[in-house]
Amino acid sequence: MTTARDIAVKSRISKNVDRGEHGSTLIETVIAMFLLSVGVLGVMGALSVAITQNWNMGDRATRTTEYAQDKMEQLLALGFNDSASNTATFPTASTGGTGLGGVMAANATVGGVTSGSPITGYVDYVNSAGSFQTTSTGALYIRQWRISTNATGTLKTVTVVTRALISSHGANAPSTTLVSIKSL
Repeated sequence: MTTARDIAVKSRISKNVDRGEHGSTLIETVIAMFLLSVGVLGVMGALSVAITQNWNMGDRATRTTEYAQDKMEQLLALGFNDSASNTATFPTASTGGTGLGGVMAANATVGGVTSGSPITGYVDYVNSAGSFQTTSTGALYIRQWRISTNATGTLKTVTVVTRALISSHGANAPSTTLVSIKSL
């Protein structure tokens, strides 16, 4: 049998339980949403920077390969003993250049592909529009080439190196090296 005292105790217990089971207030919800938004925006900003950097480096790497292939095709189109064609311009001029090194002695090398001081006649530059130029002013890429002969002087090894002149956020600037052989 339930007494008045039991009813009073049950009433107090149910009031205490009701007070502890209240949901979150509107202010708590707004604060939680604000904190979540700040976190998501921070991650989105970092993701945006990473995507842009990856795209830039990928684009530059692709262009170094494309420009190296263009130069290699231009050089391989010359005659084996060509010594006058100017390959530092496009289209190739018939005079004013070094061609494919002309008649070369066995085990000889002309041109160079090391970074630092490019060798005149064996270097050109590409600007942001993809146009070839003879000076580094405004260039985004440098192309250098070297021609070497074998021990018999009947094969020429053509090496083309294209480098991006601008790196992205401390990463190494992309470069491409192509090597091909031309026979007499």
